[in-house]
Amino acid sequence: MSPARQTTLRIAAALILDPEGRMLLVRKRGTERFMQAGGKLEPGEPAEAALRRELCEELGQAPIALRLLGEFTAPAANEPGCQVHAWLFQATLPPGSPVAAAEIAELRWVTPDEAHELPLAALTRDYVLPLAIRLLRHDKTMALP
Repeated sequence: MSPARQTTLRIAAALILDPEGRMLLVRKRGTERFMQAGGKLEPGEPAEAALRRELCEELGQAPIALRLLGEFTAPAANEPGCQVHAWLFQATLPPGSPVAAAEIAELRWVTPDEAHELPLAALTRDYVLPLAIRLLRHDKTMALP
């Protein structure tokens, strides 16, 4: 399929960081690549509403805060010949551990170094991971006296 005729999936994705400097990655059932929690927008659905819905479905938790980090386009991880146009949000979850639900087979809290060792979706590898590293470095510098 030529790039001009490639199908584009509109998705919302969550960059979720914890106080230990780790990010949450998920792997969907029947796939090998790790990525952010989130999913496809329904027709007419705003990205923020889609992400809130997807996090409830996939992690059993609604975010308590969302901050738009940007829009990114990358090859789709699990749909050959497609690309994703993603609205990426930094999401804060309430206290308590998220659980793998719906189509999520596995959750992993990983450091950026550990993430590099996993098979990652292109969006995660090319855009989310570098952003997470910058955000984590910024948080560390903010914590210094």
